[in-house]
Amino acid sequence: MKQAKVRLYVEHPLGAGQSVPLEREAAHYLFGVMRMSEGDPVLLFNGTDGEWRCSVAEAGKRKGVLLCEEQTKPLRMPPDLWLMFAPIKKARTDFIVEKAAEMGAARILPVQTEFTNSERIRQDRLQAHAVEAAEQCGGTYVPEVTELQRLDKVLADWPKDRQLMFCDEAEVGSTARLGAASGEKWAILIGPEGGFSTAERDRLKALPFAHVVSLGPRILRADTAAVAAMTLWQQALGDWV
Repeated sequence: MKQAKVRLYVEHPLGAGQSVPLEREAAHYLFGVMRMSEGDPVLLFNGTDGEWRCSVAEAGKRKGVLLCEEQTKPLRMPPDLWLMFAPIKKARTDFIVEKAAEMGAARILPVQTEFTNSERIRQDRLQAHAVEAAEQCGGTYVPEVTELQRLDKVLADWPKDRQLMFCDEAEVGSTARLGAASGEKWAILIGPEGGFSTAERDRLKALPFAHVVSLGPRILRADTAAVAAMTLWQQALGDWV
């Protein structure tokens, strides 16, 4: 059996015998860039039906059709973990979104803090980065990337059953750890390049669902901190254990 070399995310139902029409961009990529033709295999996933091996049924310059043949992976959901971060420079924000998708975030929330340098994001572009990360790392689920929201508004509407891992750069070098924390629903909060304001830090520490955590003896850049925090959480409470 010919090995599939291309893996794509589609917004279409997948199942045995299901035909999947391709939009112009996907058709161009498969048939114009990758030079695929009728009969060639493609792996598809949609975030709900797992991964399916499909074959090219119709190939054209601007459209095409794939046919689902067999499921190759079941849907595997990540832990119920949100990653909240303050947007930074474009390339580093892209990096955070990509790594969050790879490492098992269920939802990615850019937040506006008092010291956030970037006041706007392209939500659709960041969502596309999450899709690309899932395509490349073999994931069957794509986390939602939300629009930029104010941190104080997010905290005001916080669900009562979700815990918060607050990564505070002011705790650098301390022994603040997750410890015996538990719960199935969590969020991680990473601050901006300028850190949290005193008012934000005081409010976060006073929240009953917040767990203040140090990320070690050195202050990390925001993109590094996101990876470090997700690693610590996954090893302590996630699906890496």
